[in-house]
Amino acid sequence: MQSKQQLGAAGEARARKALEAKGYQFVAANARTRYGEIDLVMRDGEALVFVEVKTRRGFGQGTPEEAVNYWKLRHTIRAAEQYCREWKHRGPWQIDVVAIDRNGVRHVENVTQ
Repeated sequence: MQSKQQLGAAGEARARKALEAKGYQFVAANARTRYGEIDLVMRDGEALVFVEVKTRRGFGQGTPEEAVNYWKLRHTIRAAEQYCREWKHRGPWQIDVVAIDRNGVRHVENVTQ
């Protein structure tokens, strides 16, 4: 059985592959800011896309999407804002969620709107 870290790394790799298949360009993985880590940073045209990846083995703790609650989004928004400041990105950006479980991969775009 995979450890939690191995499951997370495998999920992030799978999410990256799915997003690249949609035409997104990879920028960074596990980008660290003073507000925490961003799983994936991708580019969709001029926009930076900050991706929170949630992977679940089963459904005992709910769906992966349900794990991205108010507090997780707040944390991710702060980390994204800090990333944009540090890298001097002044263009558009958004936060997406990629949920992975035994039913497949689901991409939820622009979750803060």
